[in-house]
Amino acid sequence: MPLSNFERMIQLAEEAFAVKNDPDQLDVNQDVIERLQRIHPSTVSEYDDGNGPVAWVLIIPTTLDLMNRFLDKKISEKELFELTPQNIKYEALYLCSAMVLEECRRKGIAKRLALKAIEDIRKDNPIKALFVWAFSKEGDLGSENVAGLTSLPLHKKL
Repeated sequence: MPLSNFERMIQLAEEAFAVKNDPDQLDVNQDVIERLQRIHPSTVSEYDDGNGPVAWVLIIPTTLDLMNRFLDKKISEKELFELTPQNIKYEALYLCSAMVLEECRRKGIAKRLALKAIEDIRKDNPIKALFVWAFSKEGDLGSENVAGLTSLPLHKKL
């Protein structure tokens, strides 16, 4: 029996990020998702083609100070998430992850999800910057494209 889209998305996440082998990365689970949605409902986005999810986008609103500490490698991705306060006005958005099943790539799905999430978060917060820790060439190019379309500066963790 073939894997469901949901199972394939989980498998894709494990292959792309190998989070189980890196304690500094954010291991996204139900508790993390619930906390993100308390930070802002648009932090977690999904596109379902009628057969289950084919794309997920995760964006973490945070402060400029935490963004800079992360980019300077003074805190980990996991610490960035844990240290981000709730119930404040956020100034930076961490483009944490975007995943799309292979047969659905290059159709603009992740870009549309990210742009909608950024637009929604910007309605409530004075966002001044985007930042990313790209794991792939596609992630790097996608984040640059999104930054250009939002007219926000993009900072990269190397």
